[in-house]
Amino acid sequence: MAEQENFLYRLMNSVIYMVDAPVTYVREKLVVPNQKKYPWYHQQYRRVPTIDECYMDDIVCETEADCQLKRDKAVEDQILFILRSRFEQCAIYHGDDVHLCDPIRKIYDDAAVAWFIKYGEMGVSLNARNAYMKQKHRLIWERRHGPVGTGMKQQPNKA
Repeated sequence: MAEQENFLYRLMNSVIYMVDAPVTYVREKLVVPNQKKYPWYHQQYRRVPTIDECYMDDIVCETEADCQLKRDKAVEDQILFILRSRFEQCAIYHGDDVHLCDPIRKIYDDAAVAWFIKYGEMGVSLNARNAYMKQKHRLIWERRHGPVGTGMKQQPNKA
């Protein structure tokens, strides 16, 4: 209570209030109501350049591409987990009539094949350069031999 009787204390409070009151008013009445309320869990990260857009000696770009690849892999892992869970729940619910879950199973199988094409046999040390090389080699192989899983292209007989 002794501070409130002090002249200097009252003077400083009034000066601070003269500066703080308009700032607080503008913030509470104009700024905060006009801000978009956006939950943190809906945050979307911008896409960074992929490894094929990086220069050979650009370490920062390669690191960003690696991080982007790991984020993409985490998202695709979660998608596979959700699809697998849906199929398992469907199979448990229907019991002997598992054939009713065939559409869900087909969606899961297609997603699993796509995941394996992109990330399969990459090993523990996943990086963007190796993933890019895997994609490049697969495209070259498909150009020479046809799509994977359809058998080899028939070589024309040269006579």
